[in-house]
Order: sequence, then C-alpha cells, then structure tokens
Amino acid sequence: MMSYKNTFQNSFKKCLLTGALGLGFSSIAQVSQQPILVKLNPQKTFQTIEHFGGSDAWAGQFVGNWPDEKKKAIAKLLFSKNVDKSGQPEGIGLSLWRFNIGAGSTEQGKESGIKDEWRRAESFLNNDGSFNWEKQAAQMWFLQEAKKYKVDKFLGFTNSPPVQFTSNKKAFATDGKPNLSPEQYDNFAHFLTEVVKGIRQKTGITLDYLSATNEPQWDWSDGGQEGTPFDNEHIAGINKALSKRLLAAKLPTQISIAEAGQLNYLYDPFNKPARGSQIEDFFQKSGKYYLGDLPNLNKSIAGHSYFTTSPYKEASQIRTQLAANVSKIEGLHYWMTEYCILGDNAGEIEGNGKDLGMKSALYVAKVIHNDLVNGNATAWHWWTSISAYNYKDGLVYIDKNKTDGNYEESKMLWAFGNYSRFVRPNAKRIEVSVGKVNPEKLLISAYFDQKSKQTVMVVINASDTPSQLLIEGLNYKKAIAYQTSENANLKPSILKNVNDLTISANSVITFVFN
Repeated sequence: MMSYKNTFQNSFKKCLLTGALGLGFSSIAQVSQQPILVKLNPQKTFQTIEHFGGSDAWAGQFVGNWPDEKKKAIAKLLFSKNVDKSGQPEGIGLSLWRFNIGAGSTEQGKESGIKDEWRRAESFLNNDGSFNWEKQAAQMWFLQEAKKYKVDKFLGFTNSPPVQFTSNKKAFATDGKPNLSPEQYDNFAHFLTEVVKGIRQKTGITLDYLSATNEPQWDWSDGGQEGTPFDNEHIAGINKALSKRLLAAKLPTQISIAEAGQLNYLYDPFNKPARGSQIEDFFQKSGKYYLGDLPNLNKSIAGHSYFTTSPYKEASQIRTQLAANVSKIEGLHYWMTEYCILGDNAGEIEGNGKDLGMKSALYVAKVIHNDLVNGNATAWHWWTSISAYNYKDGLVYIDKNKTDGNYEESKMLWAFGNYSRFVRPNAKRIEVSVGKVNPEKLLISAYFDQKSKQTVMVVINASDTPSQLLIEGLNYKKAIAYQTSENANLKPSILKNVNDLTISANSVITFVFN
C-alpha cells in the first residue's frame, strides 16, 4: 500500500482536477487535514437486510386517483430500480410497500369525529357484513404499481379495527381505553383474513405480512386520526385469533408485531408497564403473553424510532440496548417500521415545517445508520411516503388536492435511497472500522451482497468539511459512487481508485464496489 503522504498528495491532485467525485469542491484548504483510514472486514458479518419500505398513508388514497402521468411519476420515484442513459437512478427502489387497511371513518364523514378527511380511511367492510373490493381503489393502484416495479414484499397494517367492531363505533378511542372488546377479536381476525383474500382476488398480490395493532402505547383519543391503544394482553388475544383464521384459510401471510410507538417499550416497562417489555412478553417462553409458538408469527419485533433519535449518543445507547435484548431470543430480529421527523429532537431539528433540503436528509440518514448499525435492524420503513402537510414527514410532497396537483421531491427521498436503492434484500452488514473521527459527523456502514458479489458502503458526511478516506479490505478494481447533496440526487460517478475516496461536505454517498 502507498504511504499516506503519497496517497494523500495524489488525492489532492485528483480533487483539483475533478472535485470530490466531480461534485464537490476545488480547494485543498477545504479538505480535512488528515486522511481517515477505513477498514472493511467481510469476514465478520451482522444482520441480513430484509427490506426497506414506505407506506401509502394517508395521501395514497387520493393520489392514486390523480392523472396517470403524475401518479406514475411519483410511483417511479418510490419504486423504480432503473437508471437512465447516464446511469442516473430513476427512483429509490423500495423493497416493501405498506398498505393501510382502513377502519371506515371515511364512510362516516364528519360523524367520524376525525376533522381532517385526509386522515380518515375507507373500509372494505359494509355494515351488513359483506365486503366491497372496489373500496380503497387509489391505494390499490399503488399496490399494483409497486408490483409492476417488482417490489419484493407487501405488508397490510391497521390503525384501528373496523368501526362496526369498535366499542364506541368510532375509528379512534375514548379516554385512552382499548377500543375493541375481547368478544370482537375473532370478528377482527376474520375481517383481516378476508382482506388478504380480497386483495389477492383483486390484484393478484398476497400480503406477505399483517400488522393488526399500531403504536398501542398511545391513547389515540383526540380524533386526530384512526387509532386505538392496546395492552400487551389485548395484542396477544388479537393475534392468536388472527393466527387461527389465517391458518384455517391456508394463507401464507405472516403476522407482524407490535409496532411499538417508541423503541423503549420493546425492552423496558418504561412508563406504561402493561404496554411495555414487549420482547419479553411476546417472545420469551416465560413471558406473560408468549406468542412464539404461533406457526405464522414472523420472528421479528417491530418498533418506531420516534422520540429516540436525539441526542445521537443517547439514541445509540437505546439501540444498543434494544439489540442486546433482541439477541437473547434465538432467531429474533428487529424491524424499524415507521419513522419521520417528529417533535423537537432535543433542539436539533423540528418536525414542523417542510424542508426539501439536506438538513433533514442528513438527520434522517443518521437515524437509518443508527438503527442499522447500533440497533441491528433488518428492516427500515418510512412513514408517509407522500405528504400533503407542512411537516418533515414526506419523501414526496404534494398539493393537498384530491384529484390533481403538483408534486416535488425531497432530499429525504434521495438520502433514504442511498440505502434502499443499493442495500438490497439478503445483503449482510459487514464490519467497518473507522479511524478517529467525530461519530456524529462521519458515519460509515457496509454490506455484502452474495448474489451480485458487490460490496456497498454508505458514507454520511454531516460536517461542513470534505473528508478523505483510505480504504483497506477491498479486492475490487472499480466502483460507482452515488451522491446525494444540495446539488445532486444519487448522482453517479465512476471511480478508478477505489481505495482513495473523497467525501463531499454535507452529503450522503453510496459506493458500489464491483
């Protein structure tokens, strides 16, 4: 290997001629003053990636009715794995799509008690007990479009049981009390089973997973959207009934639990003992509500990264603790199934206010890294893929218009794509050792794909200064870098020197080594 000094000088010459990957800067003074040694060790592996996903809530129910040209363009951004003639990716290649199974608040209209009609949802269930598979048609369109792009997996989730079954006949709860009595568990399970069959009949798609409860720790009593709280006891009862129904129908659909509203609840009683310690309760054989013997239960525990992402050091500790608890159960893995930027995040970034730029994108990229590297997540899902709100919750933003409107991409879309587009299902995370750096400013993870024989490395540079990386442990001669920054969206550059890399300031770059 060349000396650091000679390699670094050669790197400077290259940068002066081309800029950082041809995209970033042209001044030696702007580069960090010492190269950073990065060692990749493909012999040491961690979790196997299952999927990166996004959901159709809430805007999918309307955007699927927009003019073909626009809705297809949005679908391309979310699902496409294709590239144009210059090698530019057309989309972020999601490998899972989440379908919101509505509770029927749309049919109730104003009487639903949910003021914002964009947060209501249709239901396939009629009041007489029959089913109407023409409902949720706009969402069905996105489901079918995802299939055309060969999205690998599909998950159906509910925020509330159908209003015909709930205790208050609404799609949200009263006084923070569970809104489904035990007598209705089997009816709810029958409904979900029929939904799987109906969607298959309508689209040819069999949902791979069903998630019957969502963020059961919250009260869901303000009419802000569909939702209901549940204790672990109720979650167990619902999913036991669902397991029986799916098995009786001979459906391959697996059950996913428990979509915890905050990661702490997965491994700790936290502030709601009846709704916490979900790993122990559901997956330890001595647990109060053990479900591990259900033959169609997916061996994953699902949680949401909200309210646990700042400050970074504390967020890392939470995920390390979560990973340690998951590892105690043989075969269990952790899915991060919902995230967007919420709250004030210890003063680092506000959820309020739409941001199409890199500040939010870098923050989201760091959350993904934290969940994958410290939490050992095998799946990572964004919340609302299409947003009509002035909030940091959208990959694609739209006008709040039911039939037509404008759309615009966010940098969060493309930063997410630095992972979802290139870290494909069945890739294994491999060990990365990084020299002395600020762990909140330069974050690196790497993955090996046995099928393609590619190594993928994702680098987040959240500082205002470019960094020089010297790479050890690679046997490749070529690489393509895909950069997301203020002036680029997964912009490709072909690299001839794969051991000596320059990382632009405030960017996310994925290196695909061939």
